[in-house]
Amino acid sequence: MPKINGDRLLADLRRMAEFGRYQTGVHRPHLSPQDVESRHWLAGRMREAGLEPVIDGVGTVLGRSLKAGPGLLIGSHTDTQPRGGWLDGVMGVLYGLEVARALAEDGATAGLAVDVASWADEEGHWGGMIGSKSFIGRISETDIDNARHRDEGTPMRDALKAAGLECAPRAILEEGRYRCYLEAHIEQGGLLEASGKRIGIVTAIVGIYSYRLTFSGIQNHAGTTPMPIRKDAGAALMRLYNDVMERFPGLAGPRSVWTVGKMSVEPGAPAIIPGRAEMILQFRDADPAVLQRLEACVGEIVATHNQRGPCAVECVNLGRTMPAPMAEPLQAAIEAAAQKLAPGQHMRMPSGAGHDAQILAQRLPAAMMFVPSIGGISHHFTENTADDDIVLGCQVFADAAAKILEGVNNSVGR
Repeated sequence: MPKINGDRLLADLRRMAEFGRYQTGVHRPHLSPQDVESRHWLAGRMREAGLEPVIDGVGTVLGRSLKAGPGLLIGSHTDTQPRGGWLDGVMGVLYGLEVARALAEDGATAGLAVDVASWADEEGHWGGMIGSKSFIGRISETDIDNARHRDEGTPMRDALKAAGLECAPRAILEEGRYRCYLEAHIEQGGLLEASGKRIGIVTAIVGIYSYRLTFSGIQNHAGTTPMPIRKDAGAALMRLYNDVMERFPGLAGPRSVWTVGKMSVEPGAPAIIPGRAEMILQFRDADPAVLQRLEACVGEIVATHNQRGPCAVECVNLGRTMPAPMAEPLQAAIEAAAQKLAPGQHMRMPSGAGHDAQILAQRLPAAMMFVPSIGGISHHFTENTADDDIVLGCQVFADAAAKILEGVNNSVGR
């Protein structure tokens, strides 16, 4: 089996972390100057590894193998959350690069083809998983025309022009080029660490439903407006929030999660009754039936509040990402490699976070592998994983990739 170079892998990870460094983490939103600079650096490393890199019309970096296929497509993302961690996404991209190098350096696997991708905007600054969606044909030019930065409102076209990508074509999946898609990632949770395991084989990626709930009341004086006649949008928001938190547990599955991560009231002054309020509700599960139950519950709660008043509630669907099961033959290949290299230190588990693999799974057999996150922390600059776990994970990933490409598991892709 090919032997990865752990020192080379760790050096690449630490070099990438310099682009947009923030304390012990990284601030590198998609199409920021730091992100664009890092993509050109990555393309250079791909070229040095014998791949043919392009940065496409939405910012995806794709390093194409010049070897005969069908091959593997390995990828993840290198954009980050604001003031996020140094491994979230980028580890999987550099695993792909290291696997491509390790296979090329081993005489027995030197002829096997691996393409490597850093997908654009996985973290959703412009829309979420734009690169992988574009690659499988799920995003139109009109969608890109309409895309705006979630915080600044800047058109994505302007950012692409500033990055020198306004004339770059978009990379599109070629039929028959790949056997499957593989992605590695930090767990971003604490299950592996708590279980004493070092490798997670992902069984399915959760679906994510998101809604914007807007409450319309009447802005008025906080000192002179009697309580019985108030139409307080902030109070209406809190009542609906409490209803969600009380009713969801009775409908949820064992791994369901739900979050209101953003709330606002307007105008936001101590002496003014809010005339408008807004919250974003998101819930996740790997079972479509559970997601449908929770969605129906949201509809019932909103209808009840509109009937009861005194504030009107508008519920807008911001998007549904459906759950994606991972291909069983690919799970088995990763599990076999883990058992060889880390006997008894692996487990199968669902992913509670969304990943580009769930998009690619719509067109290719797909699988994911996790390594532990220290303290279960991610989306924060203190995110970390032990160097030994990073290196072990890449070796497991390389062994699995080689076996898949050699056709040991003949059911892959059927």
